[in-house]
Amino acid sequence: MLDASAKILLTGAAGFIGSFFASSLNQSGYENLILVDDFSPASKVENHQNLDFLYKIHREQLFDWLESNEGAIDYIIHLGARTDTSEFDEKLLNELNTNYTKKLWEYASDNQIPFIYASSAATYGDGSHGFSDQLNREELEKISPLNPYGWSKHVVDIWALDQRKKPPFWAGLKFFNVYGPHENHKNRMASVVYHAFHQIKETGKMKLFKSHNPKFKDGEQLRDFIYVKDLVKIIKFMMQNSTSLNSGIYNVGTGNARSFKDLSEAVFKTLNLKTEIIYIDTPQDIRDKYQYFTEAEMEKLKNAGYKEKFYSLEEGVNDYIKNYLLKEANN
Repeated sequence: MLDASAKILLTGAAGFIGSFFASSLNQSGYENLILVDDFSPASKVENHQNLDFLYKIHREQLFDWLESNEGAIDYIIHLGARTDTSEFDEKLLNELNTNYTKKLWEYASDNQIPFIYASSAATYGDGSHGFSDQLNREELEKISPLNPYGWSKHVVDIWALDQRKKPPFWAGLKFFNVYGPHENHKNRMASVVYHAFHQIKETGKMKLFKSHNPKFKDGEQLRDFIYVKDLVKIIKFMMQNSTSLNSGIYNVGTGNARSFKDLSEAVFKTLNLKTEIIYIDTPQDIRDKYQYFTEAEMEKLKNAGYKEKFYSLEEGVNDYIKNYLLKEANN
C-alpha cells in the first residue's frame, strides 16, 4: 500500500488523462505530487489550476531537476506524450514519446522506483494479430502499428521487455479509446463522445463514417471505449498493489467492443433527442489505416486481482454529458 505521503512524479499532468488522474489522487489524499508537463497553453489551464502539488516542472527541465533532487521520488506515473495519431514527424515522436520514456525508465531502474507508463492500443495495428497483452517478445515483433504514433509506443514496449536492468515494478498500459472530462483542449483528437455531444447539440445530427469493409455495416465499426474514471481506477490499483503484481504489459480497456452507432445513440438519448445519423465517406488519406475493430483482452488484469465493475458505454456517456459537458456548455 502506497502511503498518502508518497512523492509521486506524474508526467502529462496538464493533459487529459494526467490531469484527471492528478485530481483523483488529490481526492484520495495524495498531495505530494511532482507535476510535469508544458503548462503554458491557455487551453489546459483549467485542467491543472486547482491541483494540490509539491512542484510543477516543465517537461524539458525534468531530468535536470531529478539530477539535483536525488531521492525525491517514490513513484513514477508517466502519462505525458505526443498523442496525435496523425502526427508524421517521426523525429518529434521519437523525442517526446520513445526516448523520453526510455530515459524515465532508466532513471527508475537506477533508483529502484516503481514505474508505470502509458502505451496504447494503437500498437496493435490492424488487429490481425489480436489484442492480447500476453504476447511474448517474438509475437509482439510481428505486429505493425498503422501510424508513427503507434510505432513510437510499440518500440518502447518491445525495448522494455528486452531490458535486464528494470524498475522494481513496471507496467506498460495499453490504453484503448478513452473518453471523459478534461479533454476540451484536444480539439480534433478529443474523443468521439466529446465531438458527438457538440455536433448533436449544435446541429441535431451526427455524422459517422461509412464502412468500406464488407464485414461491417455503416456505423457498426467497433471500438473498446473506456471511461476515464475506470482508467484512473486501474492505475490506482496498480500503484497500490505494485509489490504483489507481475511487471509487464497490461491492456486498459473494458473488454467489450461497442459500435459508433451505439455511442451516437447513447448521446442522443442522454440529450433527449431523436436519433439522426448521417453516413459520410471515410477520407481517402486515412481509409487504408482505419481500424474496424478493437477490443482489449482483459484476463491478465482480472487475474491480477482487479475486480471493479466498468461503466457501460451508456453509463459513461450519461455521466460525462450530464455532469461535465452540459454544465460546461451552460456556463
